[in-house]
Amino acid sequence: MSSSTQVSSEGAFGAKASRWLAVLPAACMLALLAPTSARSQESGNLTGRWVLNRNQSQVDKQIGFNPAWLVAGTRSAGRESGDGEGGGRGRRGSGGGQQGGFNVPRESAEDAQRMQQLSAEARLPSPHLTIIDSRGTVTITDADDVSRTFHTDGKDDYLQIRGLPVTAVTVRDSGPVVVRYKVEQGRELRYTYTRETGGPKLTVDVQFVEGGRVADTVRRVYDLIGPDDPFPTPANTSKTEPGAAGGVPGIPAPAAASNSAPPEPFNQQPDAELKGLTRLRVVIEGLGAQAASCGLTEAALEAAVTGKLKSAGFTVLTNTDEDSYVYVNVITGSLSTGSCVSRFDVTVYTHTTARLSYQPSPVLVQVSLLHRGGITAGASAGHPATVIKSVSEYLDEFIARIRAANK
Repeated sequence: MSSSTQVSSEGAFGAKASRWLAVLPAACMLALLAPTSARSQESGNLTGRWVLNRNQSQVDKQIGFNPAWLVAGTRSAGRESGDGEGGGRGRRGSGGGQQGGFNVPRESAEDAQRMQQLSAEARLPSPHLTIIDSRGTVTITDADDVSRTFHTDGKDDYLQIRGLPVTAVTVRDSGPVVVRYKVEQGRELRYTYTRETGGPKLTVDVQFVEGGRVADTVRRVYDLIGPDDPFPTPANTSKTEPGAAGGVPGIPAPAAASNSAPPEPFNQQPDAELKGLTRLRVVIEGLGAQAASCGLTEAALEAAVTGKLKSAGFTVLTNTDEDSYVYVNVITGSLSTGSCVSRFDVTVYTHTTARLSYQPSPVLVQVSLLHRGGITAGASAGHPATVIKSVSEYLDEFIARIRAANK
């Protein structure tokens, strides 16, 4: 009898186990099909349509990387003091071996473009985002309808951003999604997307990282909107009450023009602003008594710049108010050892009228089309030739980019 009872109990247990095994897949499917909003808040899922909350965001902060010459100078001073911090790791110094000199990194034209483009994006956040976060991928579409898909497996994603190749690495860090854009050697832009638990907010923290250290940060906050709600447009957000999202307390918003025409299309190709640039002035500034004592004269530098531009086919104008010009600024000093140090910047400027977001009427603005800068130190005997050579190399890069834009 006891034996029969034992067999019956086992049979009952087996039947119950079979029923649970049959129910388990269905339970799993129900969990997967649970409302997205509930699952997303629990897991930090970023899926949604998001609008920038300007009141809660740092929008106007002037963020960016430290100038390369400043970083190089700091590292050089560190090496001289024996602390060894940084040690130039990850940098491509000139390695000239000059006592007291700065090993300034020489970035490529593509690196410079990439840094300029990604830095501009970080300073001017998209007014709205559409994000799809599913199955190990995150796709982010901005207000210009440009989409980028990131894989959260920590492997390289190879992107094209306005014609520039950019590598990004993405991971999910216990909820937040971290995207690391590799700007150039030793520098990256780090975006951390965090969805607020229990609330319809998305926080985007942007960090400028160089040499493994955070050089600058900024935070943006986005609000979730419904799937059928229209995104705000300039037409319906320009009239903003003081203190409301997008407005500044005490400053009236410019009036929106009635029946305004749609925005004019523009050329988004890389270096499109350089197309047709054939006429330039030359402006040299900064050279004073210290430069003269080191043998560096304005006349010699101007002759070198003018000769370089003319040989490249540019028309060099004098005694005219041409809008576009090459501006060279050199600041020279002397060290106690008798060596000379010069900081030099080479910029191509132009002028145009533009309608600024905070003004109702167009204004004349100065635009920097190209810029490079560096620093050099050495004995006074060879210092002028070193400065002129460096300036000429920067001009060669500018000329190559202008020629490429005009092909």
